Amino acid sequence: MRLLKGMAKIYTTEITSEHLPSDNPIHQRLFKAYVVALPYLSGNVLEVGCGEGRGIDLLLTKSSQFTAVDKIESALARLRQQYPAAHFISMDLPPLHNLKDNTYDCVVSFQVIEHIKDDLFYMKEIQRVLKPGGVALITTPNRKLTLSRNPWHIREYLADELKSLASRVFSEVEMKGITGNEKVMAYHERNRKSVNKIMRWDIFNLQYRLPSWMLRFPYELLNRMNRNKLKHQDNQLVSSIHHDDFRVTDDADTALDLFLIVRK
Repeated sequence: MRLLKGMAKIYTTEITSEHLPSDNPIHQRLFKAYVVALPYLSGNVLEVGCGEGRGIDLLLTKSSQFTAVDKIESALARLRQQYPAAHFISMDLPPLHNLKDNTYDCVVSFQVIEHIKDDLFYMKEIQRVLKPGGVALITTPNRKLTLSRNPWHIREYLADELKSLASRVFSEVEMKGITGNEKVMAYHERNRKSVNKIMRWDIFNLQYRLPSWMLRFPYELLNRMNRNKLKHQDNQLVSSIHHDDFRVTDDADTALDLFLIVRK
């Protein structure tokens, strides 16, 4: 959910805000990845696609040095002021421009790979900058549970597809997932039904026929309307979801998000 250059604002439905009440279930889902990452982190840490800095406070607790890269320079400017000890670099990627080989103990990259055209090169660049024995953590939506086409995504993955891609670069690959409890899945089901009602109007299946740039404005408008409607219908459910309501599962096929762990 990162690396979207030239957007007029940072907080769209694609780059979810912790400050918008209707975004809370998605924000908590995305934040969970940072919580899950903590036991893996130490030393020199790189975040590829930090966005607005959702998890930096957590990452810094386990980092002796911290570097983050992203395309959203306006967000990075604010993060530089907020975290003067960290290093923030604006770049398109891949490649990871001017980052040296065998430098980082840990790399995290959450909700990024679905935006990357050359996903194999992206994997190779993460492998290149990792130290021998280093670990990288990557999340991305599980296509099995996607509710509609996301025009910001170049592609989405099934668990076997992402694991196969990573195995072309890394010798040690582990696939897990992030799923939710009954409360989370109740929200997901309401969201699914609401999206399906909207999609009934797409009688020509235009969401899969039109180029992505034509779909971004209607996607943003309808997605925001839908999230606001779900909050209005059951504000208690929407506001009560917390990252503790999400958990790691070994059954990645049924997870909301794929959680990939690779080692160099």
